[in-house]
Amino acid sequence: MVLGFAASRLDHVGIAVRSIDEASRLYVDILGLKVHGVEVVPEQKVKVAFIPVGDSEIELLESTAPDGPVAKFIEAKGEGIQHIALRVTDIEEALKKCKEVGLRLIDETPRKGAGGARIAFVHPKGTNGVLLELCERG
Repeated sequence: MVLGFAASRLDHVGIAVRSIDEASRLYVDILGLKVHGVEVVPEQKVKVAFIPVGDSEIELLESTAPDGPVAKFIEAKGEGIQHIALRVTDIEEALKKCKEVGLRLIDETPRKGAGGARIAFVHPKGTNGVLLELCERG
């Protein structure tokens, strides 16, 4: 079954960490990558750091509140990959197609994400246990 829209690329991999400062040492000091930007997204109770790798990015996610989704993820599963984000050109159309084929959506409408992106999440129950983020960048 084809949804009728195509993701243009892997946008980023979101990794839940307790501390961006501590976690970024691996990527910067050992792997030789650079942190491109750090930003707080209050609506999602998260601080993010972007680390470009080729055409994609690693997104380190640190919770800014004990009841935030990243804090809950770490409490339940520990630090690690929290989501995979796919770049789409029209997020509303992508959400519509996901809904048409019966995928369970966490976000029925796009919301503001880090880096100026418009994002929406697809529930892992319909994606083989993977929290999937759809990401539209201007």
